[in-house]
Amino acid sequence: MKGKNILFVKLLVLLVVAAVADKEILLQFKGNVTADPRGALASWNVAGNPCQDFTGVTCGDSGNVEKILIHGADLEGTLSSSLAGLRSLQILSLFGNRFSGGVPPEFSVMVTLRKVNLSRNELSGEVPTFLGDLPSLRLLDLGENSFSGEIPDSLFKSCFKMRFVSFSHNQLSGSIPTTISNCLDLVGFNFSFNNLSGGFPQQICSPMAISFISLGNNSLSGTVANKVSSCRSLEFLDLGSNYFSGETPFSLLSLANLSYLNASFNRFQGEMPEISSCGDQVKNIDVSWNDLSGAISPSIANCRGLRSLDLGFNRLTGAIPPEIGLLKSLSILRLESNTITGTIPPEIGEITLLQFLDLHNLQLSGEIPMSLSQCQFLLELDASGNKLQGGIPVALYNMTYLRHLDLHGNQLNGSIPSTLAHLIQLEFLDLSQNSLTGAIPSSLGNLSLLTHFNLSFNNLDGIIPYEPVIQQFGASAFSNNPLLCGTPLNNPCGESHQAKVLSITAIIAIVAAALIVTGVCVVIAMNVGAYRKKKDEPEILVSESTPSGSNGSNVIIGKLVLFSKSLPSKYEDWEAGTKALLDKDCLIGGGSIGTVYKTSFENGIIIAVKKLETLGRIRNQEEFEQEIGKLGSLKHSNLATFQGYYWSSTMQLMLSEFVHNGSLYNHLHEFNLFGSISGGRGELLWERRFKIAVGTAKALAYLHHECKPQILHLNIKSTNILLDENYEAKLSDYGLGKLLPILGSHELTKFHTAVGYVAPELASQSLRYSDKCDVYSFGVILLEIVTGRKPVQSLAAAAAKVLVLRDFVQKALQEGTSFDCFDRKLGGFLEMELVQVLKLGLLCTVDSPAKRPSMGEVVQLLESVKPNNSDICG
Repeated sequence: MKGKNILFVKLLVLLVVAAVADKEILLQFKGNVTADPRGALASWNVAGNPCQDFTGVTCGDSGNVEKILIHGADLEGTLSSSLAGLRSLQILSLFGNRFSGGVPPEFSVMVTLRKVNLSRNELSGEVPTFLGDLPSLRLLDLGENSFSGEIPDSLFKSCFKMRFVSFSHNQLSGSIPTTISNCLDLVGFNFSFNNLSGGFPQQICSPMAISFISLGNNSLSGTVANKVSSCRSLEFLDLGSNYFSGETPFSLLSLANLSYLNASFNRFQGEMPEISSCGDQVKNIDVSWNDLSGAISPSIANCRGLRSLDLGFNRLTGAIPPEIGLLKSLSILRLESNTITGTIPPEIGEITLLQFLDLHNLQLSGEIPMSLSQCQFLLELDASGNKLQGGIPVALYNMTYLRHLDLHGNQLNGSIPSTLAHLIQLEFLDLSQNSLTGAIPSSLGNLSLLTHFNLSFNNLDGIIPYEPVIQQFGASAFSNNPLLCGTPLNNPCGESHQAKVLSITAIIAIVAAALIVTGVCVVIAMNVGAYRKKKDEPEILVSESTPSGSNGSNVIIGKLVLFSKSLPSKYEDWEAGTKALLDKDCLIGGGSIGTVYKTSFENGIIIAVKKLETLGRIRNQEEFEQEIGKLGSLKHSNLATFQGYYWSSTMQLMLSEFVHNGSLYNHLHEFNLFGSISGGRGELLWERRFKIAVGTAKALAYLHHECKPQILHLNIKSTNILLDENYEAKLSDYGLGKLLPILGSHELTKFHTAVGYVAPELASQSLRYSDKCDVYSFGVILLEIVTGRKPVQSLAAAAAKVLVLRDFVQKALQEGTSFDCFDRKLGGFLEMELVQVLKLGLLCTVDSPAKRPSMGEVVQLLESVKPNNSDICG
């Protein structure tokens, strides 16, 4: 026993000695730092324990320092050679600082190093050859520095364990070392943005696992297709902005794992071949700015998962194949500056997720197809410099996200549709050099975000509208329209223009009178139709029962309207009165606008009844019925359906589908809530949670993009996401914006009882609420689903402090500790999937609404996170 005690004391002494030695080395490293603007090393002091107190330092069981991770701290100074004394150091990661000078030669003895990341600093000199002698090195990243000279051949002489190496964004010259073939375990390398020359070494494909090759923005030349074909595991290939020639490596598209191919800004030639096979993972193809000829092969449609296709600035001919409409996932289509003829295929309108369509400087003719208006997520449409004819489609107003519309340099005629004023996101509008006629719609003055506006070289007439948004662009925006007058043109409106104005006014008056007569007829017809429709929606007069002993004189009669034919429709079924519906023993919850009860009928039908406690901005019964009545027609598998409503002067009720499995909140944050559910929260494994996220996203996308006008939720939280028996999401309390307490009042705090879901613009005094408020709240839901944490929760150790979920996740991802975010109840999962969902959650919760994706985009991004049954952690 005494011998064991002595051994323990010796071991303890060794640990203390090691800690003291390592602390001195770390303090020497700090001594070389001349600026620490963020206080990253403030905790590194003589009194501290490096293993416990030094920020960014991690020790092993032996008490020796094994990891140093200091990221984005803007530290200035030189790298201290003293670090070579850390005999157990495995990871040295200092990216995002401002260290200068070179890598100390003393680092050559650090044989335990596995990862070295010194990227995004100001280091210079030659790449140290001794790094190739470090036997355990797996990752080497010296990118975004100022290293010069050649990449040493000897760097790869003993790289048997090397997995990834990056020298991107430096000033390196010379050729790519063929010795890279010695790195048999190499998965990827990034040599982009340098001055490398020479050819593409065939030896690059020797490592069987090579999947990532980035050589963009160098001066490389020669052929590629005959050399890269042996890289059978490729996922990412960037050859852009070099001098490569010969055939474009289209044959790589058949690879099972390839997702990204960039061969732009080179000298590739030849025709686009038949693509008989295209991998399911292919997402991006960019072969723009080359010398490709011939027609676009219709077989490109075999790349069904394609997100971005750029064939611009080549010598392509022929027509745009209508098969492109089969690329349903396409977000970017660029065909500009070719010799393509024919018309714009209407099938492009079937690519409903398209965001960028660039067809400028082609030789297209015919009309702009009306079907393009189906591309509701389009951000940029450029069809300028063609021979397009006909009018500008009125239905373009459906593209409510459009920011850039360029149709100049065509042969378009007719008037400018006033409906363009609905494109309130427009920043760029150019309709110049056409044959447009008629007046300039004054409603274009609503386009307050415009930074470019040009209507010159047309046949427009009348007075230029006085709206400041239109006037700000000066005379050049309206020049060469002989019949236009008024400021900012130096062409005052004379008598001829006045007469024309009067005649137009008279015509408008006549048309208006005709419309009034027509309108009266339409209203009569609509009233008749509405009456007939009302007959299909049972209306029942129901009494509110009075206290016992009452003489009945205070009985209040209310109106009950049913949307669902499955509910009892006879008075006898409801004659017990509304208060019988609100049995306090059946109370199942309360929310921002009311209390919810579970109500059963004799035939076994169960519904949820919400008794409203606030009417928000609703002022009377007519407004209430208009607002709630439209919700009865909404149908989506992920919406909890509304089944009716009740109105009286003293009570308002909403009837909806009863969802049996409780809410997402119940399952994430409460245990064994329901007797029918074993394990409560433990039942909500990752696959179910992901399905719930996708279902909720689809419900919101339906409300935002398919309902006209769009329906906002503005109260999304996990208690409003209900789950049925199959754990399918059922979103509730949607479309109740007017019932919510008046935004901006002191009641707002009651409305948002679940702090943490609220978008900044909704919580501020600006009150600029939009569909992006829902996107923000949904982003918080994604973070909640992955972490199992509430959006805001008190820290047990310090009740006065709170943990904000968004900030917690953001910090963890930045520090590379995402695993700490994962809920321990997730069961089996792929870490990559969880990280992707967390990143999407953070994207949805950025402070700027304009930078958040739409819900349609969110659905697309979520569906790209494909479950995989292999390589599961758990």
